[in-house]
Amino acid sequence: MEFNIPYDENVLYFVFFSTITGYNFVKYFGLAKFHHRSLAGWLKAIQVFSLLCFLALCYYVLKLEKQSLIYVSVFGAMTFLYAIPLIPKKIFLDNQQNLRSISGLKIYIIALVWTGVTVFLPLINNGYSISEDIIFTGIQRFLLVLVLMLPFEIRDLHYDSLKLATIPQKIGVKQTKIVGVLLLFVFYFLNYFKDDIDTCRLMINGVITAITLLFLVFANKNQNEYYSSFWVESIPIGWLVLLLLFC
Repeated sequence: MEFNIPYDENVLYFVFFSTITGYNFVKYFGLAKFHHRSLAGWLKAIQVFSLLCFLALCYYVLKLEKQSLIYVSVFGAMTFLYAIPLIPKKIFLDNQQNLRSISGLKIYIIALVWTGVTVFLPLINNGYSISEDIIFTGIQRFLLVLVLMLPFEIRDLHYDSLKLATIPQKIGVKQTKIVGVLLLFVFYFLNYFKDDIDTCRLMINGVITAITLLFLVFANKNQNEYYSSFWVESIPIGWLVLLLLFC
């Protein structure tokens, strides 16, 4: 929508099915590999559902343009290594051997994959050249995802291993919120560095910035179970709805 790309079914369905597959793979791989003989019914259902989504993503990835395939494979490999123990143990701080366990890296991997898939993939698949405006949009998306992750990291302070070295673990909750607020200001004001400034999208970006800022400021370690997992998680959906309604 931001760059007026024509409706691209192949990219949209590929991203949809690969998101479900990748998320479930990362989230449930650790459970399934240890309990494969006695999987609970709900986990088996998720596995079957994920397999169907994987088959669908295989269908749509073959319909992407050739220049997109190498690009997609990089982010696919990052998602795979995020959960699978294949990397040399010596670069880790504990016995785990996946990207998720590298000290302080988790949040940046998520933001990088999200940015690459939602900003650059649609443009590359449609033959767009990478302009300064696109680079600024990529930086904005990366920063926004980082901030959206902070309420989750604050929530998980009770559960995360200290070896993960999350941002709240390293600098504390208050300083994490200050950093998040600063990143949100950078996210918003990068709009003014673009050559093509759309007033409607500028206003909606302001609304999303304000909503995200409020959720960040009021995040705490003892938050309601739906605070991050539903409300913070839904901010990008709210962003899309506002764009569809007003722009």
